[in-house]
Amino acid sequence: MKISNCKSYDDLPLFLNASMVSQVLGVSPSSGYELMHTPGFPVLRIGSRMVVPKEKFIRWVEQNTAGAEET
Repeated sequence: MKISNCKSYDDLPLFLNASMVSQVLGVSPSSGYELMHTPGFPVLRIGSRMVVPKEKFIRWVEQNTAGAEET
């Protein structure tokens, strides 16, 4: 597993691309790209480009980790 470079959600840009999603989650770029094609993942399509709004990404993480909080 890769280590995330982000220390806080405040460090994230307003919109995340597949590379940023994979960095934040600590997974491979191909896993981040695959996740963005998963039904229910909050992707915004702009032409052929796919981005994830920061606030929806944070909500998705919280919902999919059963609201787990950092210790």
